[in-house]
Amino acid sequence: MKILITGGKGLIGSQLTKTLSNKGFEVAVLTRKPDGEGQFTQYYWNPQKGEIDDQALLKMDCIIHLAGANIAEKRWTKKRREEIISTRVESAHFLYNKVKELHIPLKSFISSSAIGWYGMETSDTIYAEDAKCSNDFLGQLCRDWEDAADRFRDLGCRVSKIRTGIVLSDKGGALKKITKPIIWGQGAPLGSGNQFMPCIHIDDLCEIYTQLVEDKLSYGVYNAVAPDHITNEGLTKLLAQALEKHLWMPNIPSWALYMLLGKMSGMLLNGSRVSSDKLIKNGFVFSYPTIRRAIASIIY
Repeated sequence: MKILITGGKGLIGSQLTKTLSNKGFEVAVLTRKPDGEGQFTQYYWNPQKGEIDDQALLKMDCIIHLAGANIAEKRWTKKRREEIISTRVESAHFLYNKVKELHIPLKSFISSSAIGWYGMETSDTIYAEDAKCSNDFLGQLCRDWEDAADRFRDLGCRVSKIRTGIVLSDKGGALKKITKPIIWGQGAPLGSGNQFMPCIHIDDLCEIYTQLVEDKLSYGVYNAVAPDHITNEGLTKLLAQALEKHLWMPNIPSWALYMLLGKMSGMLLNGSRVSSDKLIKNGFVFSYPTIRRAIASIIY
């Protein structure tokens, strides 16, 4: 089977390409800056300019759409929000139009999504996949993102959408940002610290994608989060313990984060529990079902 991955040079994409290749799949990557390095074939694309090397799509069986500007990298100015949407949603529409134009007999389209579907709020609800999307920026982004993926059904494709939580990896990403102040002796919970932070080990996330490719998981929408529920305060303390550091600072005030990050601070100050029951009921077995075990595999 031939698989094409957008965002294949990112944190998740880099590991997923290796995981799928080790399973015997033929993997290629779409990138705006092909450099000829690494073991995987790289094809040029720039969806914002409507450009792609058509050879990338020929004879492909599956597309895994991971591309998207880092949602936590910059303040959500109007320009940044447009970039966040365009790199996820418009790029998916662009792929759909090219696959249709070239008459590619694509079998499967698997799109990344996010637990932002459920919104920036802290509540007693444990969100399952059938919950409605939130009306805030993240909820509407995820709605449009998933709607763009669903267009591939019109081409006879199996469509899956992976609502991903915070990805835990020793290669970077959110964990590196969270641990840095703890290492410097300045770690502290954010706001109340009671907001939940649904997480998943990158190995488990890559296995979800792999099982969808292999048809071991039925296609559809899944919450890619560990069964374990942990708050911001709980995660901060767990990381401090693993790093053998002391937490002595008071919680970072919500107003300070808002002054620094604007509306993006809501993503850090709020969070509800998200259910992984659907994955488990469909036969998926987590290698890292608890956040403690996931952290231990990365830090120790």
